Amino acid sequence: MPAPALRVAGAVLCGGASTRMGQDKALLEVAGTPMAALVAAALRAAGATEVFAVGGNADALGAAGLTVRPDAWPGAGPLAATVTALEVAAEPIVVVLACDLLHPSAAAITATVDSLVAVPAAHGAVPVHDGHRQWVHVAWRATAARALRDAYERGVRSLRRAAPGLALVEVPGLPADALVDADEPGDLPVQHGARGRRL
Repeated sequence: MPAPALRVAGAVLCGGASTRMGQDKALLEVAGTPMAALVAAALRAAGATEVFAVGGNADALGAAGLTVRPDAWPGAGPLAATVTALEVAAEPIVVVLACDLLHPSAAAITATVDSLVAVPAAHGAVPVHDGHRQWVHVAWRATAARALRDAYERGVRSLRRAAPGLALVEVPGLPADALVDADEPGDLPVQHGARGRRL
């Protein structure tokens, strides 16, 4: 698969409380591999030159092969973690993904990055499925960090509410499987004795 037109970093958000799952989703194994490591592998396969986790259990994630960057606001949610990712990344484009994607796809990541690159004025490219923007599968320009930080410091606590002031490209048509995440045990694949979740 050809690399994206610009150098790209990949960030895996690992700092969530995983309350509904009952255990750390980033470290939960699917097909024998921690979920965060599966997401990181997809980012590398898509051509990311820098891949790191934001937050989470640094020792355990390190043992799984991930570099970990501390979350500037631990436990504060995806908006705060995205700001951290954009501010610490060394590349001009940063793909920020949830750690709990069940079928992370290099092709879907590349398509998202390509959609951003095609619109130089855009701050980010966000996939859309079934009419909903997928806020933890976004390719951002690192320059969006300032506006997102400003929103967070004003008290905004969600990416959806922080986004209206930004120029975003919607990415339709990605395979639904590439966007499926796991929030609770019933969302996990059948090898865990549960029904796999579908979008």
